[in-house]
Amino acid sequence: MTPEGNRHRDRFGEVADAATRAFRLLPATPHEMGRPGNARARPVPQRISTGPNTVERDLVKLVLTLVELLRQLMERQALQRVDAGDLTEEQEERLGTTLMLLHSRMSELCAQYDLSLQDLNLDLGPLGTLLPPSE
Repeated sequence: MTPEGNRHRDRFGEVADAATRAFRLLPATPHEMGRPGNARARPVPQRISTGPNTVERDLVKLVLTLVELLRQLMERQALQRVDAGDLTEEQEERLGTTLMLLHSRMSELCAQYDLSLQDLNLDLGPLGTLLPPSE
């Protein structure tokens, strides 16, 4: 096998090991835990509640959540590139302006649908929130 193929196989092994460790940290499912002392007491699962009157807002919330996640990832990558010195001053300026405009537009869209940027941070249960806490 080529050195590049070995490198890819090693990387896949690292990712698999990390996933295994992460899943070990997840709490047991209700089926694995057995019944609590009171057999009638069951935790109420969290469900998405939507209806015909809120479907547009809920869909916009989902789309804006994904866009906000991507915006934050792009922002982090841009900061890494700036710190590494990979960009010219003009590229840094253009990138900064673009990210500020995107953040501004996100805020406008949230206001239009009576949402805040904090509303976009989905709770993923034992994994925590989708977006990092705002600074």
